[in-house]
Formats: sequence, C-alpha cells, structure tokens
Amino acid sequence: MILGESRQEARVKKALVLAVGSVVALSGLLGACAYNEALGRNQFVFVDDSALIQQSRAAWAETLRTQKVSNNAAQNARVRRVGDRIVQAARLTDRPWDYAVFEDASPNAFVLPSGHIGVTTGLLNLAKNDDQLATVIGHEVGHVVARHAAERSSTNAATGLVLGAVQSQAGDYGQAVQAFGGLGAQLGVLLPFSRSHELEADRLGVDYLAAAGYKPSEAVALWRLMAQQRQSSTPQFASTHPSDQTRIAALEQYIASRGWN
Repeated sequence: MILGESRQEARVKKALVLAVGSVVALSGLLGACAYNEALGRNQFVFVDDSALIQQSRAAWAETLRTQKVSNNAAQNARVRRVGDRIVQAARLTDRPWDYAVFEDASPNAFVLPSGHIGVTTGLLNLAKNDDQLATVIGHEVGHVVARHAAERSSTNAATGLVLGAVQSQAGDYGQAVQAFGGLGAQLGVLLPFSRSHELEADRLGVDYLAAAGYKPSEAVALWRLMAQQRQSSTPQFASTHPSDQTRIAALEQYIASRGWN
C-alpha cells in the first residue's frame, strides 16, 4: 500500500482496475457472438442496429436543419458521383444513400449508419482530384461495413455500466471514482479502440476505391495533405484518431502488400 493511502482508497483503486479490466474481458468474451467477415475478426456488439439507424436519421435531419448546406450543383454532383461508385464497390446498394455538402472551411466528412454522408467544402477544396475524394468517402463507407458505430456504442455502454456499479460501492469517494474511472476507461479502452476503428476504415476504404477504379496511391497523398494543414497538437495516446504519421505508414504498408504501388 502507498504511504498515507487509506484502506478505502486502496479498495476504490483496486475496484477501478478490475472494472476497466472487466470491460476488456467482456468485449473479448461476447465478441465471439458477432464475426465481421470484412474485418476478419469478432466484434462486441449488442446495440440494436435498427435503433442506431433511427437515431442516425434524426441526427441527419437535425444537421441539415442547423448547418449551412451548399447549393453548389457541381460540388454536390461530384460527391454523389464518387460516393455512388464507392457504395457499389462496397456492395451496399441494398439501402438508399444520401449526400450533402456543408459550407465549412475545415476539411472533414462523416457517415451515419442510416446511409448518409456529409462532406465539407473545406475537404472538397483540399482534395486535388476524385481519387483523393474517394479516399475519404471510402473511409466513411468502411465504417458502415465494419459496423463501427454499433461496436463503439456497445463498448461505451458496457464501460458505463461497469463504472456505474463501481461508483455505487465507493461511498464518499463516488465523485472521485466517477472522474478518475471515466478518464481511465477513456484512455485505456475507448480511445485506443477508436484509433483501431480509424485504421480499419482506412484499409477498407482503400479496397473500395481500388475496386471502384480509383488510384490507391492517392490515399497516401491525401493524408499527407491533411497532415500539412493540421493544426491540432493532441498527442496520439489522448486522441480518438491515429497520428498522421501512423496512418500514412499503415496505408503505405497495406497498399504495398496489395501490389498497388
């Protein structure tokens, strides 16, 4: 025991370690119930897909209502043209897809499980060609194929349940447990898991853009452009995304392994 540490504090810290460990163990145990062929691994997923889709549709409607949507016909046609080719390559034509361009200088894009993709004008200005735009849209479609939204929601829910149980047993230390435990779980489980998702989506995205007839090498070029304009200095261990260097290195290695150099 650390000098000056009470038995109650020691019990709380031990409980926190066990709690975070139990989330990891639970993910490994229940993940066998859901195998994702595209990823080649098991997933811990218990969140209902229909509920996610319903929430996603509501989120899309709210985003269209609150954000400035571009009426530029050429920009919207470009996103739809590239997006439709990627969706076909990913074999996701079993659902309707909708696209929107948002007037925002930050280069960004997002996808919702309901089949909605948003791209900013900043990203369209950054991407020098359709191959680079296909890199981003392929990445976003990769998240859908990988069921990352359902997996992340399941992991978040499981983590919250375990930490809630620990907090209820912590007595006067409950508030401290909530703060420390939440941060510990986030850094130890949730954020690294998100970085893993991003790298998986990168790999799937390259597969789809290649199948759609775009140049895989432009994926590396796009992320180098992203790295040049990046202003954030958040260290990788505390970020939901891998560093630009990690992402570029992984893409180069994967593209070379497929003989697409």
